[in-house]
Amino acid sequence: MNIQTIVKIISAVFGLLGVIFLFRIIGAGDEEIKMAASTGDFAVVSPLVSLAIAILAITVIITVVFSLLNLASSGQKLKKSLIFIGCFILVTGIAYVASNGVETPMKDGEMLSASGSRWVGTGLRMFYILATVAILSMILSGAKKLLKR
Repeated sequence: MNIQTIVKIISAVFGLLGVIFLFRIIGAGDEEIKMAASTGDFAVVSPLVSLAIAILAITVIITVVFSLLNLASSGQKLKKSLIFIGCFILVTGIAYVASNGVETPMKDGEMLSASGSRWVGTGLRMFYILATVAILSMILSGAKKLLKR
């Protein structure tokens, strides 16, 4: 039995489980699920959520393993990947240092901690830095092509 057959069987089992869990949810109805959820009982929906989490975890693990195996097969690819990961960590560090955090009230009445606020600012600054680098690289690439003609 080859790997493709095994993957098809596992996919079919997960698909069948998903359909069974979906029919359980549809059979229970909206009102019953809402009433049960208001008392903290999520027994009807929980199996489908757990299945989705399991499928996501399996997918992420397989992707990471095969990516690492592909990188390990070529030292040059591994070196480039580590350089880019290092650059990403550097950008994260710069954005984190440039950000500040303040406790912020949210719409639902909760408070966003100063640390959480700082990480939100870090994410925004990282986006701005990486978007600027991408735009500049496109401009420089286009200019280089025009100059070569």
